[in-house]
Amino acid sequence: MSNSAYLKKYVENHPKNKMAWYLLGKEYETTGQEGKAHYCYIQAGSVYEAFESSKMPADLWKEYQENLLLESRRKEKQLQLLRKIGLVVMLLLLIWMPSTYAPGVINPSEVAGDNPEDGDENPITSDDPKPSGLSDTDKPPLLNLAYTAKTYFGEPEDKRRALGSLLEEGKESAALETAVLGMKRSGKWALWSEDMPVVYGVTQSPDSGKLEVQSYDAQACDCEPPDVSRLQKKAAEWISRQESLAVLTSAMQQFKQMEGKWPENLKELTGTFPNNWIAGVDPIMQEAFEPMLGLLKKKQGVNGEKGAATVGSGQAGLNGISGAAPFFTKPLEAIVDTKNHTLAVVSGNIIIRSYKVGLGGEKTPDGSFRISDKVVNPNGHDDGEFGSRGMQLSDTNYAIHGTNEPESIGKDQSLGCIRMSKKDVEELFDLLPKGTKVTIGKGILPKLESVPEERFALGDRQDQTNPHRTYHWLD
Repeated sequence: MSNSAYLKKYVENHPKNKMAWYLLGKEYETTGQEGKAHYCYIQAGSVYEAFESSKMPADLWKEYQENLLLESRRKEKQLQLLRKIGLVVMLLLLIWMPSTYAPGVINPSEVAGDNPEDGDENPITSDDPKPSGLSDTDKPPLLNLAYTAKTYFGEPEDKRRALGSLLEEGKESAALETAVLGMKRSGKWALWSEDMPVVYGVTQSPDSGKLEVQSYDAQACDCEPPDVSRLQKKAAEWISRQESLAVLTSAMQQFKQMEGKWPENLKELTGTFPNNWIAGVDPIMQEAFEPMLGLLKKKQGVNGEKGAATVGSGQAGLNGISGAAPFFTKPLEAIVDTKNHTLAVVSGNIIIRSYKVGLGGEKTPDGSFRISDKVVNPNGHDDGEFGSRGMQLSDTNYAIHGTNEPESIGKDQSLGCIRMSKKDVEELFDLLPKGTKVTIGKGILPKLESVPEERFALGDRQDQTNPHRTYHWLD
């Protein structure tokens, strides 16, 4: 089967893949089929425009096409095998059918699900659809600058995936300029950090919507990229902002899950112990609370039904917050790997922080828990056996807490609890809202540590001590 036939099959099964449409158009163009090529370029939309004006190395596009064709051929072979199995099963059924049943003539193409070859009409349909898109009145106002992050360093295909997904998003971006930060990879995990470099830039014409892509990775583009210091400086602000938004949205979701209603204001999240869902607030949270509440309510729907919006997909109401809707789309969770003595804060498959911890070997239980209490100075002072912070797990005698034995970090010397150093546990206390899911298991995280020089810390802190209880966690 020719490349164009495979690509044609691929776009039939994946009609929203603009890159595939573009590659199919190039195949038609090389064979002189200008009409079909033009149709494909219309479907490719922003990808076609970005490629024609991009400064991307040609081998990236070639490798993207080769990978896509390999995947398409692999699926085609699987489909052929399924067709053969289906025909065998059908023949066996015909052999064993009662003789009084006289089936009609079977068209092999109908059994196999084949479609006849198209004539000289458009490659997929004879209709002449117009490229879809929002009208000018439906489009949100454009931002001057926005940021996002994508897995870029690690596997060889990460660069191609980053570029492909970037162009797929195309004109969906509500920004005149978008800077893409590159995340490292470790297995299935993407690694968030404070020093992620700007690897791509995308500019959009406010009049035509035409996109231009610029690589800032000298090795990838084999060029001398423009100065990226302006974008890199603002990236640090965006990274810090996204961490605050992640804490806020996670706290709101945990509050809704446990209380059965959304918080009406920040004060409901920052009560004194035991109503300290979050450990304090910052200006980003104060500014973002109302629009985030609207976005979360829209996601769930007025009657508790799932709505069309998802966290991170909507820009309306958040454009004024220094330029971005939330990047993290999943609530924050904590994962503890008892083999690697590592605790990670994650959102989906993104590791935001990872710390070295002290454990109790077989005494530390595997399983899934929730942070049921967050308490400051669980021993009444910050230098007791539980340190300055404690987070109880599902009302059990197990907790994540500090320690007055810092040399035990990385070892199995506790009675089952999770010990952390003072700086680490205090940052974790501010990052994880009450109600956060905590998963403990063996061999579930990469062996790494990722903590920034400047720790995440909330201000305007409320009283989060609990003088009415003496804690007896298993240290």
